[in-house]
Amino acid sequence: MIYREYGKTGKLVSAVGFGGMRFDLSKSDEENAELVRYASSKGINYFDTAPGYCDDRSEKIFGIAFKNMPKSFYVSTKGMPIQYDTKEKAKEAVKKSLKTLGVDKINFYHVWCLRKMSHYELAMKPGGQYEGLLECKEEGLIDHIVFSSHQPGHEVKEILQGGKFEGVLLGVNILNFPYRWDGVVSAYDSGYGVVAMNPLGGGMIPKHEKELRFLGSKGETPTEAALRFNIASPQITVTLNGFTTKEQIDMACRIADEGSSFTENDLEKIKNNLGENMNAVCTGCGYCWDCPMKIPVPAYMQFYNDKQMFGKSDEEMKKELKRISEWGFLAVRKGSAKDCIKCGKCEEACTQHLPIIKRLEEIAKWERCLK
Repeated sequence: MIYREYGKTGKLVSAVGFGGMRFDLSKSDEENAELVRYASSKGINYFDTAPGYCDDRSEKIFGIAFKNMPKSFYVSTKGMPIQYDTKEKAKEAVKKSLKTLGVDKINFYHVWCLRKMSHYELAMKPGGQYEGLLECKEEGLIDHIVFSSHQPGHEVKEILQGGKFEGVLLGVNILNFPYRWDGVVSAYDSGYGVVAMNPLGGGMIPKHEKELRFLGSKGETPTEAALRFNIASPQITVTLNGFTTKEQIDMACRIADEGSSFTENDLEKIKNNLGENMNAVCTGCGYCWDCPMKIPVPAYMQFYNDKQMFGKSDEEMKKELKRISEWGFLAVRKGSAKDCIKCGKCEEACTQHLPIIKRLEEIAKWERCLK
């Protein structure tokens, strides 16, 4: 396992991190906790979670795992400024996470899911979340205050220049790096810890290995290439993986041990093969699920990725839409694309600022043609 110093904190963290957003919920908490312990035995020492992940089971699963693990690991969790908008709420959230995780201290606590500068300003207001986190740090409940961002590179750089944080969590992978790399490099060059999420594009890369075979070198799958891109990049401190099997852990750890970083020529070749729309591919975070019309927005956006990534024609999209509406993941939907009332709730929640309403309108046209 490769270990890198997290910014200027002096903490050596594993290049592969365990992201607690994608546990297999058909399994028991103890079964999932055993997977966490297995990751620890392979040298992974950075474990990332958040309240609400996996139907609010993620922190609990880690808490079970930590009871039977060596103490040489680092815990990362989070809190949204729009949810914890006072220092009192922020401190209470930290204490609740500590209790659920069963630890004395949270090593890296994120001001979570900054999508625009107003979210950052809310966190930093007098008597707000950041002030509460500072008090938690003074009390020894937090080691380092960091942040999670879905903003463009120049806004990430602006926040970092404020000097209030010690690291940043960003969504970056082999598909979107031409649009996100400036933020990574800026943070790295300034001495901050850089944690990458969504290395596999929310599962899009394994799903489309045939179309994305140009990503890998000889004998390497696109999935392996995508993991190598993140894990072997010296600018990225930790790459979070949402593991569900031991085999996935083994693959990531093998790549950490054996993988070499991409050369400039490699990256240029990939850029030439990538379409211009890769930055607007839905990563399946699921934050847009709470639709008042019961529209399965995340499912529709994952479906729309085929058009975004590969330029599929309307007829091809209609054919696929018919299949998944009758037999696939849209078969049990309660609301349809045509039911959108344009309230904007989904777009406000979207971490990638996608034009969800416009896409739903387009999908609604395809649905009408199926009748």
